[in-house]
Amino acid sequence: MGILNITPDSFSDGGLAASPEAAAERAEQLVAEGADILDLGAESTRPGAAPVDAATELARLLPAIAAIRRRLPAIPLSIDTYKASVAAACIEAGADVINDVEGGSHEADPTGSPMARTCARLRCPLILMHRRKEADYKEFWPEILAETSHLIQRARSAGLPPEQLWVDPGFGFGKTPAQNLQLVRNLEKFASLGYPVLLGTSRKSTLGLVLNEADALARHDATATTCVWGLARGAAMVRVHDVARIKPFLTVAKALRQGARWSPRTAGETPDGASSRT
Repeated sequence: MGILNITPDSFSDGGLAASPEAAAERAEQLVAEGADILDLGAESTRPGAAPVDAATELARLLPAIAAIRRRLPAIPLSIDTYKASVAAACIEAGADVINDVEGGSHEADPTGSPMARTCARLRCPLILMHRRKEADYKEFWPEILAETSHLIQRARSAGLPPEQLWVDPGFGFGKTPAQNLQLVRNLEKFASLGYPVLLGTSRKSTLGLVLNEADALARHDATATTCVWGLARGAAMVRVHDVARIKPFLTVAKALRQGARWSPRTAGETPDGASSRT
């Protein structure tokens, strides 16, 4: 999954795709580098970022979707949003998947999740990310698994079939740096929930702390390391900025997972034989 931020303030690439045509050019570049799906975001989730209302988000996203679709009619597009109204408009405009960093919790009430109901109505896949405001865990893994199970159950209750659900452990969201590392180290525990796992570690501050590297753009090797480890521990997809630099690591890691079943013919397939194209 190649990251395409249509924002002025994302932590490492804000402003690089400020116009629809710039977004389309960047999309073409990411696909040429080997991205199987693009994740478009119009509201930064970096710490301290200012909230963006739905109208502003759509003013950024809809022209970008149209421009990308003119050039890349077949590439799957994921929309990084937690607002059900934004999700609905983007899916109707030609996007395919919703990547919700709030796990369907925004504006949820006892009757359910507006995001889950929207995705069920539009029959689009939904990625549910685990997130907390504070890293105040008493028992780290039991709590993360229980909370993510609740997100899944709520989405299923809204009518989303299991094959349309993915989960994301939320690396960098409501976890300490040590807890973020624990997520990747034992990602198989998260994968045991039984849903495909998206892992997003790209350029994040925990990797900067490990390397003592303040420059987010210099964290590509650390990103590659977490992607390879995550793939070995059950990740089905990784979300990255530097597709060209990370893709070779993933190609070899996938070949290692296939082992004796690997051949040049299967190089573009996932370990279970399904196409890697979402």
